[in-house]
Amino acid sequence: MLKLCGFAASNYYNKVKLALLEKNLPFEEVLAWIGKTDPAASPLGKVPYIITDSGPLCESETIAEYIEATYLQAPLLPADPYHAGKVRELVTFMELYLELTARELYPEAFFGGKVSDGLKERQRRLLDRYIPAFAQLAKFSPYVAGDTFTLADCAAICHLPLVSSCTKIIYGEDLLAGLPVKAYLKAMSERPTVQKVNADRKANTELMLNKNR
Repeated sequence: MLKLCGFAASNYYNKVKLALLEKNLPFEEVLAWIGKTDPAASPLGKVPYIITDSGPLCESETIAEYIEATYLQAPLLPADPYHAGKVRELVTFMELYLELTARELYPEAFFGGKVSDGLKERQRRLLDRYIPAFAQLAKFSPYVAGDTFTLADCAAICHLPLVSSCTKIIYGEDLLAGLPVKAYLKAMSERPTVQKVNADRKANTELMLNKNR
């Protein structure tokens, strides 16, 4: 059985977890906080990582691609190579340009820290460029890549709420408000798999906050 290692407050962990649930795969969750990970499985100490019968794998997108290639039921990528590429394109935009850009602001937005005004200005300039580019690619019809639930939705459901919340806290406005993100997330929240991920995330976030107090 696959072992998913990490913690459910992590959006990248939840991206993989959602893919596993959508494919109805049996897996075991192994709690591994930052600083408590297996260095042989995750050399940079990041989560998530998985343990397979063949050995460990780290990096969420690598894991998602492995799961999709290994377990063919309930596919989360289109069979057509071009359309599969468009799904991967969306995942790259959300992670490389939206989430990782906003992530620089998380210490102040979510963890009681402080980031410099210069950094806030820099990230705002980047987001003002990246979000319209993402908007050109995203479909929200009704899923982020079109009419089928894909790996892009696994990413969007876990990443976009953080980008929205973070920018609203830091800049006083949700920089994703011009996109139908709110309605999309509400519709996605009706899926039992998403409800499971969200409930576990809330419980684990509370555990993490109590642990760090």
